[in-house]
Amino acid sequence: MKLLITGICGFVGSTLAKSWLAATPGLTIFGLDNFIRPGSEQNRAELQKMGIKVYHGDLRSASDFEALPAADWVLDAAANPSVLAGIDGLTSSRQLIEHNLSGTINILEYCKRHRAGFILVSTSRVYSIKPLAELPVTIAGEAFRFPENHPPSAGLSAQGVSELFSCATPISLYGATKLTSEVLALEYGETFDFPAWINRCGVLAGPGQFGKADQGIFAYWINAYLRRRPLTYLGFGGKGHQVRDCLHPRDLIELLQKQTSGGGGAEERIVNLGGGADHAMSLAELSRWCAGRFGSHAVASEPAMRRFDIPWLVMDAALAKRRWDWEPQTSLEQILDEIALHAEQNPHWLELSGA
Repeated sequence: MKLLITGICGFVGSTLAKSWLAATPGLTIFGLDNFIRPGSEQNRAELQKMGIKVYHGDLRSASDFEALPAADWVLDAAANPSVLAGIDGLTSSRQLIEHNLSGTINILEYCKRHRAGFILVSTSRVYSIKPLAELPVTIAGEAFRFPENHPPSAGLSAQGVSELFSCATPISLYGATKLTSEVLALEYGETFDFPAWINRCGVLAGPGQFGKADQGIFAYWINAYLRRRPLTYLGFGGKGHQVRDCLHPRDLIELLQKQTSGGGGAEERIVNLGGGADHAMSLAELSRWCAGRFGSHAVASEPAMRRFDIPWLVMDAALAKRRWDWEPQTSLEQILDEIALHAEQNPHWLELSGA
C-alpha cells in the first residue's frame, strides 16, 4: 500500500508515519508539508532516515499536488488546530479557511484523480459549544466532573461526548472548517466512489509535540512548567478545574490499519477517538503531577472567561469499540511520563517549536 500523509512533519503526522511504518511491513509512505510551523523541520530528517519521502508543498496550492505520485490512501493530518484561529490576531479568518477547508478540497481532488481512499483527522471541536459550555458541572477535588443525575440527552453522558451530540452552531470558525471538510469528504467519496473515513479526535498528546498551547495543552504545560515559564489558569474562576482527555497518536494505528484494509462496514463513517474518562484530567491536576516530578512552580490565575472555553470535554469512543474493537492502549500516566522525559532531554524545545 502507498500512503500519502499531509502535514507529515507536524506532531500527529510524523508520529503516525513512524508508528504506521513500524507496524506494517511493505508499507510505502510519502508526505507533504509546508514547514511554516516552527519545529516541523525537526521531524523531516528523522522521517527521511526511515525512507519516507517528504515533499515541500502547500495544501492551499492545487498545483503542488500535480508532482505527487499516486497513493492508495491519503491521511489528512494538516490543519491550523486552534479553536481561536481567525479571531486571535495571529491568523486571519481567510487564512484559517484556506488552510483547513480549501486545502481539504485540493486533497479530495487528488483522491478523485487517483481513486485514493481518504481519512480525515478531525476534531472534537465540531460539537456545539453552547450546551457544552453551559453543562452544570460539579467540582470534585481539583477538577470539574460530569454532573450526577444529569437528565438524559443525545450524545452526552459521564462517558463523554458521542457522535450523536449536536454539531449546531456556534462551533467556532475552526470547528466549522473541520465540519465542512467532513461533509465534503463524505460527499466526494460517495460521488466519485472512493472510501472516506472521518476520525474525530480529542486532545492528541505525546513526546515531541510542539510546545504551544493550541497544538497540545498537555505537552505545552509540562514543558513550560519544567522551564519555570509563566503559566496561568484562564477562566472558570482561575482555578484550573477544566478537564480534557488525551490520546497518544500511535494508538490510532490499529484503527487506521482496519480502515485502510476495508473493514468496519459502510454504515458509520464518522467515529470519535479519544482517551475517554479514564485518560482525563484537569489543569490543576496536571500541575500537581508536574510538581511531583519537577518541584513546585506557581501558576497565576485569570478568572475572566475566553470565547469557546468549555469546562469538561471528554470523548466517548464507545462506537469505535463496538465497530472496530478499538480502545486506547497508552495510559495517561505513560503519556505524561513520555512528554516529561522528552522535555528533560530537549531543554530548548519551547524555543525550537516557537513558544
